[in-house]
Amino acid sequence: MDWTNREILRIAVPAIVSNVTVPLLGLVDSAISGHLGSAAYIGAVAVGSMLFNMMYWLLGFLRMGTSGMTSQALGAGRMDEVRRLLHRAMLTGFGLGVGLIVLWWPLRELGLLLMQPTDEVTELARTYFNICIWGAPAMLSLYSLNGWYIGMQDTRRPMIVSIVQNVINIAASLLFVLGFGMKVEGIALGTVVAQWSGVALGVALLHSGYDVTLSVRSFKSSVSVQTTGGFFAVNRDIFLRTLFLVAVMFFFTSAGARQGDTLLAVNTLLLQFSLIFSYVMDGFAFAAEAMCGKFYGARDFLHLRQTVRSVFVWGAALVVVFTAVYVFGGEGFLRLLTDEEDVVQASTDYLLWAVLLPLCGMAAFVWDGVFIGTTWAWQMLVATLIAAFLFFGCYYMLLLLNVAGTNHVLWLAYLLFLVMRGVVQTVYYCFAMRKLRIKN
Repeated sequence: MDWTNREILRIAVPAIVSNVTVPLLGLVDSAISGHLGSAAYIGAVAVGSMLFNMMYWLLGFLRMGTSGMTSQALGAGRMDEVRRLLHRAMLTGFGLGVGLIVLWWPLRELGLLLMQPTDEVTELARTYFNICIWGAPAMLSLYSLNGWYIGMQDTRRPMIVSIVQNVINIAASLLFVLGFGMKVEGIALGTVVAQWSGVALGVALLHSGYDVTLSVRSFKSSVSVQTTGGFFAVNRDIFLRTLFLVAVMFFFTSAGARQGDTLLAVNTLLLQFSLIFSYVMDGFAFAAEAMCGKFYGARDFLHLRQTVRSVFVWGAALVVVFTAVYVFGGEGFLRLLTDEEDVVQASTDYLLWAVLLPLCGMAAFVWDGVFIGTTWAWQMLVATLIAAFLFFGCYYMLLLLNVAGTNHVLWLAYLLFLVMRGVVQTVYYCFAMRKLRIKN
């Protein structure tokens, strides 16, 4: 195995391990809430978690923008800028977290209005939200810190933080619920304790492994340099790109819901095929972020192209593996997720779409990693915008033509959305590489 592939695996494997711990935490929270004596507790934790997941997803630019700019500064040997990026990103993350606390009431009520749970679930979800919001500054600071770590080619420390954070979350939630007799408050408090513990551990690992300090003076210097404008421009474009992703996913879910509870359940379960693939594929996307950003910053376009090719080879191998698993084990996997026979039977009519998810989505995953590393954020935004217009246009046009059932049209539009993102980014990458070769 050559150096490039060894480096890809060195970065990707810890990131994959970190990703795998995420569903474990959700499973434990669901299990705890499921033993509190009412189904409303399960719904409250699910609704509250979804509200925070949506907010944090929209603010994911803190990790992505920091990763790309840090890796480029590292590749260019600008270590002062590397340190400034850490300070700037963590200050931004903490400030946005405080902003969420200030806006807690409208954010909570808007989210509940959009989701419209039952009255009992609504009250319990408010309680969950009111406690978990105090972890927002820690969570968003950790997003920034993890992005900086990835930019430094280091996914081992984020892996350690993720594992320890999830263990603390599980232990604290069990302690508060089983030991102190709390209910949904205990689950929420366990989450907050884990979030602040995670950022504290992340900072401790930072001081033990890197020559950086977090002080008032360092934070002041980080926002006084002229490059602050570029920092926010990149993050703005990534934020807008994420808005389009959220719009497509929200429409996909709501369009499924309008077709009835069974098809909503079917679509939710089949999307788990994409989620599982993403847990692994994201690890290689992180490797692309770190390595491509570093080589782009060093103007080493030969190794940049080599890294892109190698990551695509790994992506193609994962497509073959996951497609085979889904073809031969797809129905069995659905039966693990639910024992509702009518849902399983209905899912088989749409299983082919889920089987095609890895093939259609792999390029978008890889290119997102490459474009984050090279900070081609505007190009990512344009690709997602074009793909989103294709998604909505295809959906409504095929419905008007009445060429297939509504849910088949929905799935076709979604897969075209994934493919188009990859196509547009491929075209831009080829154009950019040709332009860079001409310049050099």
